[in-house]
Amino acid sequence: MLNDLFRFFLWVKRSLFLLLVTLPVWAGMDFARAETSLSHEIVGKPFEYVVKQGDFLISLAARFGEPALLIAQSNGIDYNKRLHLGQRLAIDNRHVVPETSGDGILINLPQRMLFFFRDGTLAGAYPVGLGMPTWPTPDGEFSVVQLQKNPAWIIPISIQAEMRKKGETVLTKVPPGPDNPLGKYWMGLSIPGYGIHGTNAPPSVYHFQSHGCIRLQPENIEKLFPQIEVGEPGKIIYAPVLLALLNDGRIYLEIDRDIYNRGINAFPMLIELAEANHLTNRIDWYAVTQTIDQQTGIARQINLQADTQ
Repeated sequence: MLNDLFRFFLWVKRSLFLLLVTLPVWAGMDFARAETSLSHEIVGKPFEYVVKQGDFLISLAARFGEPALLIAQSNGIDYNKRLHLGQRLAIDNRHVVPETSGDGILINLPQRMLFFFRDGTLAGAYPVGLGMPTWPTPDGEFSVVQLQKNPAWIIPISIQAEMRKKGETVLTKVPPGPDNPLGKYWMGLSIPGYGIHGTNAPPSVYHFQSHGCIRLQPENIEKLFPQIEVGEPGKIIYAPVLLALLNDGRIYLEIDRDIYNRGINAFPMLIELAEANHLTNRIDWYAVTQTIDQQTGIARQINLQADTQ
């Protein structure tokens, strides 16, 4: 009896939800036209990690691509306490691959992920650090125009001005070495002033802290750099709402924060996408509301369980 009442409650909630988000409020919205389409692939997995010397939550987040606060919450630990050697942590870094490219680099800003494709196949997926909300990384198509090992950092005038405003010593150039924020590799983009590079501050990856450039963990830029040639195509998108239908029938939803405040409305976007792909009756809309409310930035399974049994 209680189970039937609960099912009825969910049906009423879903019906009201569908009605509300498809009323004229939807008609007047552009949803900032965030790029979104149905994906068929996710990366990452749930796994157990044993804490090593020097590990802390922010460094694990930057390395694996799961928010530090979520790691703490999932493992029932205090976010402000230090990890201890040998501690076992459950990590879940599943992400929806936004779209498939024949070749090249795809960066999704809200997701803080870089995807690399070869011959239409995903060849790599890495967490990245991106521009702070007051200095956002631009979206759009690009090509790689420069490849440089052990680069010097020629400090832009705008960043020199920021140093001056903060009362810091104004530098114009930082030579190669451990103090260079670009790390050991630089890939200059056709978007003037921007590039993909390593970092001398690995914990800053998977955050929005840069002046617009794209940072990778040293070990990840080490893997990616040799595979890139001058002229490599790329695309930077803004897609905080990601839906994936896998070959086995599972459906995943990833909701990332609208970090650059573009006014993204996830509910109507999802309804439009689900209806276009005949998935409306295969989705657990209660799970959808939870996923949207939580905005964890991790792919969550939202299909009705009977759909894959």
